[in-house]
Amino acid sequence: MDLQDLPLLSMLRSRMTWLNQRQDTLSQNVANADTPRYIARDLKPLEFDQMLGTANSGTTMMTTNARHIALSPSRPGNFEDHETPDQETSPNGNAVSLEVEMIKVADTQAQFQAAANLYAKAMTMMKTAIGH
Repeated sequence: MDLQDLPLLSMLRSRMTWLNQRQDTLSQNVANADTPRYIARDLKPLEFDQMLGTANSGTTMMTTNARHIALSPSRPGNFEDHETPDQETSPNGNAVSLEVEMIKVADTQAQFQAAANLYAKAMTMMKTAIGH
């Protein structure tokens, strides 16, 4: 078994992929802060059941009872984005607030760093457990 196939590590990778794609989306908002009629975009929040589905994408869950819920795997990296116009709009129709976008960028960066640290700690613990 490959260590990277473990559900915890898979969920952390999925979270980091989402955060990376969100950072790209937010940077497009900042880059278009002066573009007329540009509306800010953001990724829809990653739901826990979606993360759980991506963690189990390499395996399938067997249901032994008709009342069990079958998980359908989803692919990481295919995250949905949507328009998120800020409360203020400039006279040229631009709906990007640099302050709001930079707060989102800083928050995304902090979340990515936390996920990367958890991933590194989990890998270190796994290596220690197997005596590597």
